Amino acid sequence: MVGSCISNSRYTYIHGSKWPNEAVDVHQIIVKTSGAKGFLVYFFALIILANAFHLFLVKGGSVIILLWSFLLDAFLVKLLWKSVTKEAVVVMPAFGVQLETHYKSGRVARRFVPIDKILKPVLLECVTPVTCYWSLSFIVHGEADLVLVFKELRPPMKMLAPIWKALCAATGSKESLRHM
Repeated sequence: MVGSCISNSRYTYIHGSKWPNEAVDVHQIIVKTSGAKGFLVYFFALIILANAFHLFLVKGGSVIILLWSFLLDAFLVKLLWKSVTKEAVVVMPAFGVQLETHYKSGRVARRFVPIDKILKPVLLECVTPVTCYWSLSFIVHGEADLVLVFKELRPPMKMLAPIWKALCAATGSKESLRHM
């Protein structure tokens, strides 16, 4: 069952629940993809490979050029293949929070954080020399570092706020909800 949906040019946020009693809260950030990126990567890989074969066969070039072109093509295809399709936060108030990352290759990386280990969910503003973005993290008991909720994606604040509110409600951080 879909509760709400927010969309922009890069991401779509979908909030729903898995079971009819709505005990499990599912928040998904889905990456909008275009076929143009995949087409361009494979097209440029084909052009690089064709140019290397031309240099090797017609001009009598070195085998090193051919090997470097294979390496560059493999890097371009690997760059496209590892891309993330969606990240999900599954909130189970009685048990914990499951963080999922779905890759284009079909691989799914999951991490479970028990609810009693989460001290507080926090929204952070990350500033780099090039850009500024928001990040959602957990302060976890027994860990020195913050646990990032979205490791690969950088969704906007309007998509992070409902997830943060649901996590605050599940962990009992009621004082955090008053500041928003």
